Amino acid sequence: MNLDAFIKKNQFNDIKVSPDGQHLAATVPLEDRTGLVILRRSDSKVISSFAMGKNNHVSNFDWANKGRLLIRVAEKFGMLEEPMPTGEVLAMDLDEKAPFALVGYRAALGSSAGSRLGTSRNGATVAAIAMELIAGDERNVVVTVSPYDDKETWTRADRMDVYNGRRTTVARAPVKGSSFYTDNAGAVRFAEGSEYDNASKLYYRANDTAEWKLVNEETSSGRVESPVGFSADNRIAYLQVEQASGPDAIISYDTTTGDRKELLRDKFSDPTVVIRAFGSSEAPVGVLYMDGRPHTRFFDPQGPEARVYRMLEAAFPEDVVVVTSTTDDGKLALVSTFSDRDPGSFYLFDTETKKASYVQSRRSWVEPKNMARVKPVELKARDGVVMRGYLTLPPGKGERNLPLVIYPHGGPFGVFDYWTFDTDPQILAAAGYAVLQVNYRGSGNYGRSFNQSGAQQWGLAMQDDLTDATRWAIGQGIADPERICMYGASYGAYASLMGVAKEPDLYKCAAGYVGVYDLVTLSAQDSRVSKRMDTFTSEWIGKGGGLAAVSPNRTAGRIKVPVFLAAGGEDETAPIEQSEKMEAALKAAGVPVETLYYRTEGHGFYTVEHRREYYTRLLAFLERNIGQAAVK
Repeated sequence: MNLDAFIKKNQFNDIKVSPDGQHLAATVPLEDRTGLVILRRSDSKVISSFAMGKNNHVSNFDWANKGRLLIRVAEKFGMLEEPMPTGEVLAMDLDEKAPFALVGYRAALGSSAGSRLGTSRNGATVAAIAMELIAGDERNVVVTVSPYDDKETWTRADRMDVYNGRRTTVARAPVKGSSFYTDNAGAVRFAEGSEYDNASKLYYRANDTAEWKLVNEETSSGRVESPVGFSADNRIAYLQVEQASGPDAIISYDTTTGDRKELLRDKFSDPTVVIRAFGSSEAPVGVLYMDGRPHTRFFDPQGPEARVYRMLEAAFPEDVVVVTSTTDDGKLALVSTFSDRDPGSFYLFDTETKKASYVQSRRSWVEPKNMARVKPVELKARDGVVMRGYLTLPPGKGERNLPLVIYPHGGPFGVFDYWTFDTDPQILAAAGYAVLQVNYRGSGNYGRSFNQSGAQQWGLAMQDDLTDATRWAIGQGIADPERICMYGASYGAYASLMGVAKEPDLYKCAAGYVGVYDLVTLSAQDSRVSKRMDTFTSEWIGKGGGLAAVSPNRTAGRIKVPVFLAAGGEDETAPIEQSEKMEAALKAAGVPVETLYYRTEGHGFYTVEHRREYYTRLLAFLERNIGQAAVK
C-alpha cells in the first residue's frame, strides 16, 4: 500500500475569511512547524506568508479587522500531543512579511517572531492564556494573562490595543486558574476557575466595575457550569451545564432576573462546537454534536443560521458542515466540510445568492470513494453501561470474520473518538483490518457521570470496557477470534499492553506508541509538577501500592503474545524510559518484543521519513501476527 497518501501533511489546516471578504488567511502545516499565508480572494494570489522556527506552530488566528491578523503560537513536541501555547499574541498586517509580538516572551519593543526576548512592553513577563475579540471594536481585544513563572496561575483580564500592545487591566481573578468570559461589548462578565482541589467555581458580575458574585460551586452543586456566550443584547448568558446523569445541557441564564431555561440537550452527547450568529456578533445560536454521525441543533430552528446550515447540509449530504468564519455583514461564510472518508474541503458560501464556491481541500490527493467507511456502533459493558464507538471496515472485505485491531484513544479523560477521517484507522483498513474504537468510561462527550466513572479505573473497569468491546465484536461475527490485536498511543498504548496482560488469551499481539506503562513512576512524576497536577493524579489515576498491579511493565509475566513498542527520546509526556522499562520487563519474561526508538522525536513522530518507517514496521508486525501471514 502507498503510505505516503496517508502520512503526507495537510495542504491547509484552517482558513478564515477577512471581515470585508477581500482576503483569506490560512494555516499551512510544514515538516516541523505550522505557518500562515494570506491570499487575496479575487485572484487567490498569496500576498504574505511566514513561518517561525522548528517546533513553533500557528495554533490559532483571528482577523482583528480587515487589515490586521492576531496570531496565537504553540510549541509542539509530537503529532499526538496538543500544542502547548507559548502565551504569545502576534500581530500581522496584510503587507507585512513577519508578525510583531504584542504580548508574550517576544514582546519587547521592536521584537519580531524570529527573536526570543523575555521582557514585555510594560516590563512584566506575562503569558496570554486566552483572547477574545470585541464585536464592532477594530482596535481592542481582551486577553487573559498570567505570569510565566506562576505555575498555580493567578490570572487577570486586560484590554489590549492590537496596534501598540498597550494593556489596561479590566478584571482580576476571584479564584485561581480563572478563565474570563466577555459579553458582546467586551465587558468581562464571568470568571471560572478552581483552587488546588480542582473543583470548579463560576463567578458573575454585571459590568467591569461590579463585584464578583459566586453563582456555581462544583463541590456543592455537583456540576460544572461554563459560559459559552451572550445574546445580542447582552442580557441572556448561555451556559453549558453538567447534569447528574447523561449529557450536558445548554441553558439560558437571565442575568437580570436569574431565571434559567434549558434550551438544548442531546440524548447521548455533550455540546462539542457552539454555532454562532453570522456577522460581527458572537451570539450563540446552536450546537454541533459529535456523537454517532455528527448533527446540529439550533435555539431557533427557523433562524437565519439554521436555514443556512440546513441548506449546506442538503448540498453536502455525505459531510459534516461547519461555518468557521463570516464577513462582518454576514453575507459571506467560510465553510469547512469533512466526513469519515474525506479529510475535508473549504468553500465560500454567499448567503444572498445561495451559491458555494470551492476554495481548497485539506488533502486533495485523497480519493474519498477509495477510503474506508466508519460505522457508529453501540454496545454494553458487562455491568450494563452503554458505550458508543466506531467500526472502520476494510473496503471490499465484507463485515464478517475479519482480522481486528482494537484501537483505544489516548487521554484518557475527557478525550473521545468521533466520526471523522482518522488517519490510523484508515491506514489499518487499507491494509485489510477492521478497526474498533470505543468510548470507554472516562471518555469525554457523554456527560459528567460517564467521565467520572473512569476515575482510578486504569487497568480496571476502563480496561474491562475494552475487553467487553472485543468480545462484542467476536459475538457479532465481525472479528475472527484468532486474529485480534490491540494498538494505541499514549494512554491507548497503556491500555493495549494492559489488555494483553489482563486477557492473555484474547489477543494475538499488542502495539504501543509513545506509551506509559509504569503508573507508580507516572504518579511520582506528576506529583512534582504542581499541587494541581498532584491532586488530579491522586483523584483520577490513584496513588500508592495499588498502581503496581495495574502497571503493564510490572505485570509483564502475564503477557504471552508478541509486542511492538515505539517511542521518542524527547518525549516529555511519556518519557522514553517508560518504553525502555516495558521492553526490559518483556525480555525478562521471555516475551518477543520489537522496538523503534528515535532519540530526536517527541510524543509522536514528526518527520515523514520516521512516520513512514513507523507505519511500515507496525503493518509488518500486524501482518505476521494477525494478517494473512499469520493464517496457517
